[in-house]
Amino acid sequence: MNRVYNFSAGPAVLPERILQEAASEMLNYGSTGMGVMEMSHRSKPYQAIIDSTEADLRKLMGIPDNYKVLFLQGGASMQFAMVPMNLMKNKVADYIVTGKFASSAQKEAAKYGTANIIASSADQNFTYIPDCSDLPISADADYVYICENNTIYGTKFKELPNTKGKDLVADVSSCFLSEPVDVTKYGLIYGGVQKNIGPAGMAIVIIREDLIREDVLPFTPTMLQYRTHAENGSMYNTPPTYNIYMCGKTFKWLLERGGLEYTGEYNRKKAAILYDFVDNSRLFSNHVCPKDRSIMNVPFVTGDSELDALFVKQATEAGFVNLKGHRSVGGMRASIYNAMPMEGVQKLVDFMHAFEKEH
Repeated sequence: MNRVYNFSAGPAVLPERILQEAASEMLNYGSTGMGVMEMSHRSKPYQAIIDSTEADLRKLMGIPDNYKVLFLQGGASMQFAMVPMNLMKNKVADYIVTGKFASSAQKEAAKYGTANIIASSADQNFTYIPDCSDLPISADADYVYICENNTIYGTKFKELPNTKGKDLVADVSSCFLSEPVDVTKYGLIYGGVQKNIGPAGMAIVIIREDLIREDVLPFTPTMLQYRTHAENGSMYNTPPTYNIYMCGKTFKWLLERGGLEYTGEYNRKKAAILYDFVDNSRLFSNHVCPKDRSIMNVPFVTGDSELDALFVKQATEAGFVNLKGHRSVGGMRASIYNAMPMEGVQKLVDFMHAFEKEH
């Protein structure tokens, strides 16, 4: 069976080599005589897996020793609640709303305290990133929150907000490990792994140690306290063992390719192929402010909903799948995460060019 080019926003394409490795180890990991799915999380073989997974992520991102790495169930959406439950000491936080997921996070935080919207791009349907150089940061804010890459709308913070000394919390789900990052600029970084790293069902949280406190909101469940997981090496309960194993394979793959410097350069070249075609097209267009464009998620439209639907149908038949845009935006969207090869983007552009000539 031929594999398709999968442009899904998540769960998304994984490196083929990793899938083949996992398949070869499904019945017998190492010399254990069993697969990782069957393995006790308290066993020595599994402890070695989670230890090497964390070590490789630290190496990839240059994570300082005073930051903890947590592998947590619940995906990114669980963090919409965990962040305020754990960090809202003054019960005040500032949110920059640049899309659906930042909006959802702000609404969730408002259940636990005051969640101020200090900047938003809703006025232009989230097609740009607002100027965040001089924001009205609340004096008693516990943190400033952003969704760094907006999967649905195809925007990305190219410069982090000036938080005026407040801790920055960032949801990086759809740009996780897509380019180099300075972890020290954040108090907490988190992301669901199903877009750029591994199978759905887990989030990775990278949190500065001083933010892991005992004085969480009083009703916070034990399982939703960062301290619980930090003190137990992400093993307070049975962790998402297979997810962690698969993420570890992705980290090794990225390191072998040249780390995040190489990955960022490759991803920018890949995105340029698609943006250059769309910008010069007589049929397709992209409405995102050019300086704020994501290199991971590229939305585009023809301007005719029926023609959009025909394009998606014919593209699917040609082996380019999951190109339909989010229902709130319409049109098309190509998510071109780390595992999408340059060849896949070029072939998509060739298909778009042929479609344009016909229509």
